[in-house]
Amino acid sequence: MDQSNNDLDRYRGKFFTGVWPSIPQMFMITLDQFPKRPAFTVISGAEKTTLSYTEVYEKIIGVATFLQERGIQKGDRVALNGKNSPEWAIAYLGIQFASAVVVPLDNQLPSDRVKALTAFSEAKIFFGDSDVLEKLGTQADLITVILDGPATEDHIAFTDIPATKKKPESLPTESDIAAILFTSGTTGNEKGVILTHGNFVSNVFQAGDPNFLAISHEDVFYALLPLHHSYTMTAVFLESLKHGSELLFGQGIVVSRVLHEMRFGEVTMFLAIPLLYNKLLAGLLKKVREKGIAPYALIRTMMIINGFLRKTLHINRGRKWFHKLLDGIGMASNRICICGGGPLSPKTFQQYQQLGLDFIQGYGLTETAPILTLNPVSRFKIKSVGKVLPLIEMRIADPDLLGVGEVQVKGPNVGLGYYKDKENTAQLFTEDGFLRTGDLGYLDKEHYLYLKGRAKNLIVTEGGKNVYPEEIEDMFQLYNEIDQLLIRGYIANKAAQAEGIEALIYPNHDHYKQLGYDPTQITQDIEKIVHEVNKKLAAYKKIEKITIVAKPMAMTSTKKIQRNKVSRTIDRLRKL
Repeated sequence: MDQSNNDLDRYRGKFFTGVWPSIPQMFMITLDQFPKRPAFTVISGAEKTTLSYTEVYEKIIGVATFLQERGIQKGDRVALNGKNSPEWAIAYLGIQFASAVVVPLDNQLPSDRVKALTAFSEAKIFFGDSDVLEKLGTQADLITVILDGPATEDHIAFTDIPATKKKPESLPTESDIAAILFTSGTTGNEKGVILTHGNFVSNVFQAGDPNFLAISHEDVFYALLPLHHSYTMTAVFLESLKHGSELLFGQGIVVSRVLHEMRFGEVTMFLAIPLLYNKLLAGLLKKVREKGIAPYALIRTMMIINGFLRKTLHINRGRKWFHKLLDGIGMASNRICICGGGPLSPKTFQQYQQLGLDFIQGYGLTETAPILTLNPVSRFKIKSVGKVLPLIEMRIADPDLLGVGEVQVKGPNVGLGYYKDKENTAQLFTEDGFLRTGDLGYLDKEHYLYLKGRAKNLIVTEGGKNVYPEEIEDMFQLYNEIDQLLIRGYIANKAAQAEGIEALIYPNHDHYKQLGYDPTQITQDIEKIVHEVNKKLAAYKKIEKITIVAKPMAMTSTKKIQRNKVSRTIDRLRKL
């Protein structure tokens, strides 16, 4: 944290007081350093449109002025629901420059949930895309602003809010509430996580520590995943603002478009989820296989050699050896790839490292703004989700004989709890103030964290063995034949109430259509894959039951299967 503290010390007293600046104060520091640098960029075909930090600032102040003129005061809530865009980002910052609290909502939420959460948060103004506002309808006492279209009888156009160069009279401080993030989680139960400016900014500075990530104003971040999600909000959006980097707004997770945007935008910092990284890697290796057995064997051998050189001699030949391959998946300019939003298979992690990319994992929760651990670029451990960030105190509660227990944390990025929910807030914290993550894991001597899974997902077999579903699920990540997979326990012995292990599988029908497979062949193929994985598992971890589901399982916006919702649906179908 030395460099980050030096950066802050230069501006403490000028732009802020206290330990951390607020998000607007952090933006003002960056504006002072890089007023003409590119800030927000959108790519449309062969055209690139960019706003500088000064241009973004003037639009932000315009939004803040607009809000204040309509009676928005410090602490008032303003809802924001739209696809990733410069307008979304400017609205987010404008709300906070007005000292209000931003309530970002999932763009994929059904309209009834959008209405309910907007009312629950007592939002006075709503920023949204045209399709969202159309479904929302006219709401009494709610001013609505359309982010992506012209004004209508009911909605004010974002483009009609004038930019201004005037300076804000006052800005929020680190202790003020910055945002309420509604997290659907894997259970589907929405809770409004209350996060302060200090929570976010302390996390941004810790993650951006040169000992973890060497980021500069010359980097180009890629906002591909939904910005309302805490992972993208902090690690992409706010991190880019802290460093004065350029932020490229992705236009959706369509692989061909992603490759074009990464290549044309010369993205250097790519943050995504396991699903996307697995697809890109599978596509690259497929192209290599199509060249024949000999070229494939050569490439795989060179990857293994480079992996050895990186690990033992800290020499990386991958970027030179595999430049054309990396350019084929839009990653030739990538310096660092970060995976979050879920565990990534160690095999996938290793293969990206072998290709020459600095590929690292992180771990966190919405309730912690969200990053708790990151793998340092120069000292990564493939099987770990990273080293605990410097200002975070982490402990393993009630560890078993193998040192596995619940991960509990304290730190400046830990949120205040849940909005209007005293009961769940009380359950979130221990008596001595540690946040209960609900995740099971262990720490090594160097304070690297190894996750096993969610405590509530734990399967206990008849022999009393603990089985973590996520560990088994990870072993299927590189099988293109499977679109979705969920491992869960089922009662295999009613008398003993012991659990067996079941795999719920939704096949990749696009893959099988190309092969011309019929349903019987798909079933046989899936059973063969499960048998193949079972051979690699300890006896007590083997999958005993396969259920092929007819429809995709419910997922969150970061492509995590909503376990409880899926389990209830499957059980209900069985009873019928």
